[in-house]
Amino acid sequence: MYQPLSGVRILAVEQYAAGPYGTQLLAELGAEVIKIEAPSIGGDISRSLGPYFLGENDSEFLQTFNRSKKSVTLEIKTPEGRAAFEALVKGADAVVNNLRGDQPEKLRITHDHLKAINPAIVCAHLSAYGRNNSRESWPGYDYLMQAEAGFMTLTGEPDTPPVRFGLSMVDFMTGSVFAVGIVSAILGARSSGQGCDVDVSLYDVAVHQTSYPATWAMNEGHIAGRLPRGAHPSIAPSQMVRCADGWAFLMCQNPKFWALFCEVVNQLLADGPDLASDSRFADMPARRANLAPLTEALDAIFLTATRAEWALRLQGRVPFAPIDDLAEALENPFLREVQMRGTFDHPARPEGLHGLNSPIKIDGQRAPAHRAPTMGEHNAEVLGSASGLKS
Repeated sequence: MYQPLSGVRILAVEQYAAGPYGTQLLAELGAEVIKIEAPSIGGDISRSLGPYFLGENDSEFLQTFNRSKKSVTLEIKTPEGRAAFEALVKGADAVVNNLRGDQPEKLRITHDHLKAINPAIVCAHLSAYGRNNSRESWPGYDYLMQAEAGFMTLTGEPDTPPVRFGLSMVDFMTGSVFAVGIVSAILGARSSGQGCDVDVSLYDVAVHQTSYPATWAMNEGHIAGRLPRGAHPSIAPSQMVRCADGWAFLMCQNPKFWALFCEVVNQLLADGPDLASDSRFADMPARRANLAPLTEALDAIFLTATRAEWALRLQGRVPFAPIDDLAEALENPFLREVQMRGTFDHPARPEGLHGLNSPIKIDGQRAPAHRAPTMGEHNAEVLGSASGLKS
């Protein structure tokens, strides 16, 4: 398949999740992403993250974030390793890392340090709190960002303790923003011949993602807070509803969908409530102001059938989805229809290792999945051609 980043070479001093997630997006679009792994620390820490391992120095966690990449073992702090690294920089488009904010300067992997070798080199830095500020040396992780950026007080039910997301979404959002920054800077460098530094931090992205509630807070002093059933702060109904066999989510994001929903209810439930004529629900502000009685009315309606039955009744007309657990979500027939599930070869799994494919399609096709590399797997191929160093 056509891979638009074919011919782009990226050297990645990376580990764990946020940085590797971003570079994997680029690798699956055709970029040659070369992981620089230091043997003295065991390479990417993800190689030792359980509970599920795939032999020595390999894990399912590693495989989640490092598909379609290459790996070389280099100690860039040693003279020999530094020489090999600089030889690679000459032919690279970018050097990227997700280290603490004070580390790029210490490791001499900023644009100022590398521009004499390659003026067009892009040096991209993903850190917890950014560089050149009072927190540049602080370690930091996703959950801390969710805490300090306000996510946890916006998540969950009212009058309960703050709740973190079930997934490390700040890592994934930051990795995605990182990928956009890298590609944008490479495009500029190829046009101008001049590289640059690109900085992205978990903290900045987390705060940026507070979006319109932040705008309301800064301009109007309005704090969105938490509403029952995960309800939207200004739209109703846009919330969880209780069905005969569990929970689902209904989203009437505009008047059209509310009218269609009322029409479906009137067709299906002869003795059901006439929502359309109820003055409490006449328009969006009224429904928002009367959220408690609206929720009670919705429960009475949705408890008459299962999640699957309601999904069938509303499909394609009114935005609605069952709230599935992860096992149910991964067995959703639609997931297979759109080919988001994939299987790729791995020596520890003769039947293949299951994974999720790239969310990006090119000409209607998803990138093929290739396993993450073993540590130093591409030493001869990459280092040999670059510097004569074989191991």
